[in-house]
Amino acid sequence: MEDNADSRSHSSPAADQNSRTRIPSKAQGGWLGIEPTPASRHEVTPHAGGIHNKDNESSKALNSLRAAVLGANDGIVSVAGTILGVAGADNNPHALLIAGIAAISAGAFSMAGGEYVSVSAQRDTEQSILDKERWELINLPAEELDELTQIYETKGMTHATAYKAAYEAMHHDALRSHALEELNIDPDALTNPWHAAIASFLAFLSGGLIPLLISQIPASFLARVIFIVLAVAFALLLTGFISAQIVGTDKHKAIIRNVIMGLSTMLFAWVIGKIFGITL
Repeated sequence: MEDNADSRSHSSPAADQNSRTRIPSKAQGGWLGIEPTPASRHEVTPHAGGIHNKDNESSKALNSLRAAVLGANDGIVSVAGTILGVAGADNNPHALLIAGIAAISAGAFSMAGGEYVSVSAQRDTEQSILDKERWELINLPAEELDELTQIYETKGMTHATAYKAAYEAMHHDALRSHALEELNIDPDALTNPWHAAIASFLAFLSGGLIPLLISQIPASFLARVIFIVLAVAFALLLTGFISAQIVGTDKHKAIIRNVIMGLSTMLFAWVIGKIFGITL
C-alpha cells in the first residue's frame, strides 16, 4: 500500500487527473471507480446524510401533523355546516343524524381518495427523478462528482474540502447523497400514499364526529343548535391554535381567522337551509 501511494504521489498531474475521473464499467457501479486525490486520501470529510435525514424526518412529521389538523378542521366545518343547513330546513333530529352520517362518509372517503391520488402522483414523480439520477451516477460518474463538489462549494467550502466531502459522500451512498443535496428527496422516506389516505380519512372522521354526536344530545332543537355552534367554535379554536403552533405563526390571528371562517360557513349553510325550507 505504501509503495502504491508513493508511486501515485510522483505521477504527473495529467495522470493523476485521469486516475480521479476515469469512468469504470457499469458493473463497477459507475462512481465507484473514481479515486480521490493523494492529498485527500487520509483527510476525507464525513458526509452530512444523517443531518439531512433528521431534518427531512422532522419536516415530514410536521407536515403530517399539520395535514391531520387541517383534515380534522375540514371535518368539523363540513359536517357542522351540513347539519345546520338541514336544521335550517327541518327540525327533525333523525334528519340531522342522516345528514351528518352522509356528510362524514362522503367527506372522509373524498379526502382519503384525493390524498391517495395526490401522494401517489408525487411519489411517482420523485421515483422517476431518482431513476434518472441513478442512471447519471452509473453513466456519468465524473460529472456527478463534480456536480456534488460544486454544491458543497456553494455552501462555503473550499474546492479541496468540497471535493473530499463529495467523494466521501458518494463512496458511502452516491444516490442518497445526490438525492438529498441536489434534489431534496430522501430516497428512503418517500411518502406512502396509503398512509396519507388513512391519515386523512381518520382526521376528517374525528373532526366530523364532534358536531354529529352533539346533534344527537337529548335536548330541545334550539339547544342542540346552540351546543353545536359552541362546540364547533371551541374545536376550531383548538385547531387554529395547533396549526399556528406547528408553522410558527401568530396564534391569535390564526384562531380568530379559523373561528370566523368556520362560523361563517355554518351561518351560510343555515341561511340556505332556511330559504329552501320555506320555499319547498
